[in-house]
Amino acid sequence: MGDKKKLFMTYYEPVHARFERFCKARSYGVCDFNDLMHDTLIIAFEQFDTLKNKEAFLSFLFSITNKVHANFRRKNKPMSFSEVTGIENSPDHTFSIEKNFQHDELYEALNKLPIDYRNCIILFEIAGFSIKETAEIQECTIDALKQRLSRGRKMLVEALSEKTTNTIAV
Repeated sequence: MGDKKKLFMTYYEPVHARFERFCKARSYGVCDFNDLMHDTLIIAFEQFDTLKNKEAFLSFLFSITNKVHANFRRKNKPMSFSEVTGIENSPDHTFSIEKNFQHDELYEALNKLPIDYRNCIILFEIAGFSIKETAEIQECTIDALKQRLSRGRKMLVEALSEKTTNTIAV
């Protein structure tokens, strides 16, 4: 058991920060990101022996995260932004009400996107993966990924514009 834990941690430690950013963005409005990370890591550790290509460890984590997230979504009602924890613990110590509001709007708009577009934007724009890495994780070609990013960004701008227009109209 000790060797498995050491090997697992060898693969996990280099990807922890990216995995955490992905979970923070993915969990918005559905569950606490710590719960999402915890449940994902437990399942990943239990199934670690089934992973044939250890180089695909991060993709392995993301696929489990998406399944765990779907289970949270089915079981729980959506949370409000004030119930979501973790964003205030970001490295940016100048967190303010204005930033809180901006995060709220962004994550609300992201949740309106189809899952492939949402994950693509989260991986590339928020988690900081390269185009090539994001394409590998999404199991698509680089051209397909670029198309998803383009369409996803347009949908995101439209969703954010609608929110701004509705706010101004009130």
